[in-house]
Amino acid sequence: MTVAELTLLGGFEVRLASGTPVDLTGQKERALLAFLSLTAGVEHSRDKLASLLWSDRSDAQARDSLKHAVTRLRQCLPPAEPPAILADRNMVRLDPSAVGTDVGAFERLASEGTTDALERAVALYRGDLLEGISIRDPAFEDWLLIERQRLRQRFEEALSLLMSRSISAGARDRAAESARRLLSLDPLRESAARALMQLHAERGEAAQALKLYEGLRDRLQRELGVKPEVETTQLYETIRQRRSAPQLGQQSSPDEAPPPSTLGKPSIAVLPFENLSGDPEQQYFSDGVTEDIIIELSRFRTLFVIARNSSFAFKGRSLKVQEIARELGVAYIVEGSVRRAGERLRINAQLVDAATGNHLWAERYDRDMRDVFALQDEVARSVASTVSGRVDAAGRERVERLSPVALKAYDLVLRAKALTLKYTRDNNAQALASAERAAALDPTSARAHAHAAWCHFYNYMASWVLDREGALAKAFDLARHAIELDESDGFGHIMLGIIQIFRREYEEARAEIVKAIELNANDPVARRYNAMYLAATGSAEAAVEQIELGRRLNPFDTRWVPWDKGIVCFTARRYEEAIAALKQARDPINEVRGWLAASYAQAGRLAEARATLEEFLRIAETDMAVFPGRRLQDWKSYWHGAFEYRDQADFAHLYEALRKAGLED
Repeated sequence: MTVAELTLLGGFEVRLASGTPVDLTGQKERALLAFLSLTAGVEHSRDKLASLLWSDRSDAQARDSLKHAVTRLRQCLPPAEPPAILADRNMVRLDPSAVGTDVGAFERLASEGTTDALERAVALYRGDLLEGISIRDPAFEDWLLIERQRLRQRFEEALSLLMSRSISAGARDRAAESARRLLSLDPLRESAARALMQLHAERGEAAQALKLYEGLRDRLQRELGVKPEVETTQLYETIRQRRSAPQLGQQSSPDEAPPPSTLGKPSIAVLPFENLSGDPEQQYFSDGVTEDIIIELSRFRTLFVIARNSSFAFKGRSLKVQEIARELGVAYIVEGSVRRAGERLRINAQLVDAATGNHLWAERYDRDMRDVFALQDEVARSVASTVSGRVDAAGRERVERLSPVALKAYDLVLRAKALTLKYTRDNNAQALASAERAAALDPTSARAHAHAAWCHFYNYMASWVLDREGALAKAFDLARHAIELDESDGFGHIMLGIIQIFRREYEEARAEIVKAIELNANDPVARRYNAMYLAATGSAEAAVEQIELGRRLNPFDTRWVPWDKGIVCFTARRYEEAIAALKQARDPINEVRGWLAASYAQAGRLAEARATLEEFLRIAETDMAVFPGRRLQDWKSYWHGAFEYRDQADFAHLYEALRKAGLED
């Protein structure tokens, strides 16, 4: 039975269930009750509580002070059965059903995540935990600081989610209030500043929007020595230009408006490719290449792609890339040229970072012009998949430099991806935390849930946790939920498919991977995992073809492709190709060394096999949750987690290689 309610956010107050206030004036008595209520149900030793609040006194004096404080608390709270505060000579415990707190209500509502619950949660947060209470004891100060930071972070996350939901629902007043509260907590939070700028602009308050930007820009320069993010500057320029448009007698067009809620997706425009053939009749071809690239890029759901009509409005205009990007409100530009000479064709394409004007990527394609339409399709797909990969990589590099507290859900997913690709246990744990936080910020994010599945799958595959089967089960459930949230996102299908391989559900795995390819035939990840499925089920030669297709779709991948190609080529008994591929892997996960040792062994290069296996074992000893030792039999569970062949003959082939490399029978 609840006998009292505590207000701990923004101050301290105790009221009995009847509403009567409780007179508890002692600072340390308040601190003790707050600590016990926030750890309700936990038995605390008297020594711990004494050192928490009275560490400046002798042990006997500290325990005596604690005894008097507990007695005072018991006198303030009405009698109940069981008692609100349970204590004996050694411990003190608060009955969790006896005292309610605004902190507990706040955390429950924030976790519930509905718009109504979020509104109620942020209303409860009237200030920092135990505001106004000052206990000069290092242990208590440390605990209070950590709890304040944790609760403030939860508050900021709830406000961010409420702001996003309110914008989507058209509840502008609520969105503006959330943005203002976020800025009061963190004046450098650009996502809140952009939202508030956008809301001011929609209300016709352009001057306030521009003033908000200028204040943010000055603070960023003064406090951090940095400029605002590209998205913030682009929004500022768009609002400024629209504000000045009537004075210039110009008509505003829909293309000049800031991109609607593209927060979280890298924005990109493909400019009309220049016809350098010297023949105006060939303009159709360069226009066709441009249109096809736009269509293919649009298949990538992680990008916001400007439509053809908007991009082609800049055809023939002499403007800098940065100016065009500002007008279109995009972060990246693809531009290029087409030159035809007889039956030969040269296409140049390049990706430009609009903020800096730097070229992130450039490629030249020289082809025979036997089938013009097939050529258009080939170049469009190659450019689209490569550009998508480079934009994704640039985005990961950007978010790695941001403060974790300020990241949006999408940025958190990108951060998780960047951490996952470092292939270490610690980075994977951080990646999982980022993905889970993204899912908490945006429970509808299929990508967040799919990436959390990926992290759990890595824990299973690399033996980074004691409960490997539990990790695989979590990965399976999260991948299924990702598909429930968005059936049209291929990454969820990819994750579910690869997990089903390790559950030995091969037909189900095939269906999911095929679905991912149907959703986007240019997705190199889908192609790679299709290769892994084929290799696992006895079609290694076909798997090699899929790996090569994946490599062509994203030739800059130096992490996944060498790893997967090495496994596929080893399975296909192409040992030298496997060795060449595995040696190219950059910052590899330790498993790669195991496959390399096996490939060396089957290629007859036994000295290199043994040296590589020793390196693999040395790293595994500290990397794995449980190190199996040197006996091959004890490693079999690990290798089933590394790659789940359907046929035992393929496992026998792998075990033979590891035995040759030096694992003992």
